[in-house]
This record gives sequence, structure tokens and C-alpha cells, in this order.
Amino acid sequence: MEKITMTTPLVEMDGDEMTRILWKMIKDELLLPFIDLKTEYYDLGLKHRDETDDQVTVDASNATKKYGVAVKCATITPNAARVEEYGLKKMYKSPNGTIRAILDGTVFRAPIIVKGIEPNVKTWEKPITIARHAYGDVYRATEMKIDGPGKVELVYTRADGSEERALVHEFDGPGVVQGQHNLLSSIESFARSCFTFALEKKQDLWFATKDTISKKYDHTFKDVFADLYEKEYKQKFEQAGITYFYTLIDDAVARVMKSHGGFIWACKNYDGDVMSDMLSSAFGSLAMMTSVLVSPQGYYEFEAAHGTVQRHYYKYLKGEETSTNSVATIFAWSGALRKRGQMDGLPDLVRFADALEKATIETIESGKMTGDLALITTLPNPTKLNSKDFILAIRENLEKELG
Repeated sequence: MEKITMTTPLVEMDGDEMTRILWKMIKDELLLPFIDLKTEYYDLGLKHRDETDDQVTVDASNATKKYGVAVKCATITPNAARVEEYGLKKMYKSPNGTIRAILDGTVFRAPIIVKGIEPNVKTWEKPITIARHAYGDVYRATEMKIDGPGKVELVYTRADGSEERALVHEFDGPGVVQGQHNLLSSIESFARSCFTFALEKKQDLWFATKDTISKKYDHTFKDVFADLYEKEYKQKFEQAGITYFYTLIDDAVARVMKSHGGFIWACKNYDGDVMSDMLSSAFGSLAMMTSVLVSPQGYYEFEAAHGTVQRHYYKYLKGEETSTNSVATIFAWSGALRKRGQMDGLPDLVRFADALEKATIETIESGKMTGDLALITTLPNPTKLNSKDFILAIRENLEKELG
């Protein structure tokens, strides 16, 4: 068949370890045979980030601003052990944090639902989407080790030179301290993205923080959401037949466990990181969750919500067989291709993205799946496939879908 053409490149951000291996398999078997694939390639593998002093991450982010749509492979955020393992110059920050800081916006994560993979929480009848603020908090924090007695203060020096101070703690011995920040403009963008997304999906929106404890930081988030809702979105929500609901984060966790799903749960940056992993695992697998960063300027960055599958990578290096779930990475590509097709007016590319997702789901529902899903499926006698054979099974179904 004639390959589907593209007019504008995707920004392609390659990654690390087992997901990097899957990335190439997906391109070779599920994309290149069917699409005249156009990408602007950036290698965000840890070694190359180190070689460029992480400038490649900044360049990839700016390219996303230029082209509008990016697709990203999972990457390593190095800890001390990784610095030693890879011989790095320093302990680099999370590439996702760098990208989110440059693009701003909100990360929307939702489970991929397939028959035979039932949620661990039996009341969940519909998917729950996590809307995660993508800027600031602990991901942009400044930290310091305190070596002995002394005073730590927050100092705000205004442009006119005047100061405002607040005591953090009077230390009588060693400790640690951390300073976090956020931007009112980013919080407003986060709120608007959530309200707009809820209206598009026609789903209720929850928002949760800890404003009872954090009476200025978290309370600002709560106030921004409340003010925008009352001024701009309340009437639209009522017309759409959906609701906006605020509660404390601990109350939201308790409520979500007894809910039926089918809503959007907006969280601050760290809360969204943790809760999206909890939801994806409870819905079946960390590899069964989509993730897309949507900026207020209309930039989109699609990725898998999980990590680099380090344990499988070490097995792969030893020549041992792996059965690694590639679904979320496949859906990152399909999401990016669909958005590229929508933005460029390429219906064939949109149809291909739909076909790829359908073929992937049908492969699992036919009983062919990776080991993580075979362990939890309610389907009788599932066939456990290795990493490559699972992708080849999807290709077989994709060829049928494409006729």
C-alpha cells in the first residue's frame, strides 16, 4: 500500500533503557511500513544528555514550540547510583521537569481500557483522568543541607529593593531545607486547561490541594480555580450538565476509592505524579496509561506515563527474553500522529492513529498480551508474548484494520 504522507515533522525525543529498545521496534514494525514518517530527532538518552550538558532537552523543548507536537520516550532521571553507573558529570534534573517548565501547561493522564483487564477497585466502572499541573513545586525546588545550628529564612527582595522575610526554621543541629515556587500565570493556565478539558469531555472536574495546612501556597491554587470558575466557567458547566468540585487532597483520595469513575481529577504537580501511578496500577498496569502535556499556547507532548523498565533492560542486555508492555508507548505515538493529522488537515494520518490503537486493543482482547497483563487478565488461557512478538501481533491486526 502507498505510505501515508506527512507535511510537518513531529518532534521525536528518544529515551533510555528498555523503552528505547521498544521505541525502535514500534517505529520499525508499526510506523515506518505505513507512514512516510517525518520527525525532527532529539536523543534524550542519558549519555547524550550528559554529552550536551542537557542542552539537548532544552533544544527538544524549543523544537516542540516550533512544530507544535512532540512524542517522547521514557527517560532516566539520575540519582547518585545512576551518576556512578553512567559516569555522569553531575546529577541532572528530570528531563520531563525541564520540558514542562519550558512548555508550561497541564499533563492529562488516563488509563487505556481493555476487556479482560479489570480495575482492582471494583466500583470503578469508567476511566479516571488525572490532570497534573506541569510546572513548579518540588520539581523546580531549591534545596540545601544544613550542617549545624543557625537560622533559615525566606527572603523576598522586591524590584525597588525593599524586603519581606519569613522564618523557615531555627535549627539547633543539622537538617535539610527546601524552597518551592510557582507562578500565578501558570496556575491560571492550569485551571483554564482543566476547565476546558472537562467541557470538551463533558466530565465532572475535581480539584484537590491541602489548603488547610498550606494557607498561602495551596490556598492560592484553590482561589484561582474558584475565581475562574465563578467568572468564566460556571454557566458553561451548568449548560453542559457537569460539575466542578473542590476538596482536600486526603478527602479526594478517600472519595475516589468509592467512586464509579468517569471524571477528571486535577492535582498539583507532585500529587498528580503519585496519583497517576496509583490509578494506572489500579486500572491494570503502569504501561496502560496515556499521558499528554497540553500547553496554553497549543503545544502538545505525548509520552508514556511510566519509566524506562530498567529490570527488563538488564535482562535484555544479558540476551534473556523479555515480555515488556509497549502499549503506553504505542499510544504516545498514535496520540502524536493523530494530533499532527488534525492540525495539518491529514485525515489519513488520523485514521491510521485510530487504527493503530484499535489494533493494539484488539490484540490484547484476543488473548495475546505481555506478561504483566497475562498475570491479571480475566480472559481464559491468555497467550503470553515476548516484547517483539507482541508488537508483531499488533502489526498483524493493524494490517487487517488498514485493509
